[in-house]
Amino acid sequence: MFLKRITLLQNNIPSYSQYPFSIPSIKSMDEIILKKNVTFFVGDNGSGKTTLLEAIAEKCGFNTAGGGRNNSYEVHASVSSLGEFIRLSWMPKVTNGFFLRAESFYHFASHLDEVDDTGFRDYGGVSLHEQSHGESFLSLFLNRFKGEAIFLLDEPEAALSPQRQLSFMRIIRDLTQNEQAQFIIATHSPILLGFPDATILNFDKGEISEIGYEDTDHYQITKYFLQHRERFLAEIFSDEG
Repeated sequence: MFLKRITLLQNNIPSYSQYPFSIPSIKSMDEIILKKNVTFFVGDNGSGKTTLLEAIAEKCGFNTAGGGRNNSYEVHASVSSLGEFIRLSWMPKVTNGFFLRAESFYHFASHLDEVDDTGFRDYGGVSLHEQSHGESFLSLFLNRFKGEAIFLLDEPEAALSPQRQLSFMRIIRDLTQNEQAQFIIATHSPILLGFPDATILNFDKGEISEIGYEDTDHYQITKYFLQHRERFLAEIFSDEG
């Protein structure tokens, strides 16, 4: 594990009423101590998890639209609004890694088509645009993710079927066990959140706090739906709902 601590530089913040400090979880943040090689960020939409992940990517020198340190291309509104207000503490520091943004992955694939002169060696030997969305994600994970590195992933499940999410979990395990890679993943997937011995940080309730897997909304709602599907649907479709 390489990244040990994320600290909010509170004395540098000009106003807590402006974005991103208007987000309760970011406003209340002091420091986050990372304890495991795999850390998940969870929370409702707009809770701040992607905002913080993007800021970490900027401080790592990764393209905040998606990519590593050597991927230079521009996508509208890809600059982090939080990056200059956090400090990362490393032991030791690594420069290798990747930031995956599911929402802008198409632009990253187009960037590779323009600049790659190695026959897409690091991406399975085929343009990512010539693979299905799920195949292109797995090609990235299998071929580009290697060595001592930190990988920051924003909703990687967006392109992965449940079966491929399980395959991705095996990739995470192999990389963290054999090559000491570190992952920070923002996700809504109850499957990925089940990765053994990971830390789950919840961004809901106006703070960032550690939470157990079975205590997450992702687990509880999914479990209730699977066990009581007809009752659940009757409740949300009722005229009073």
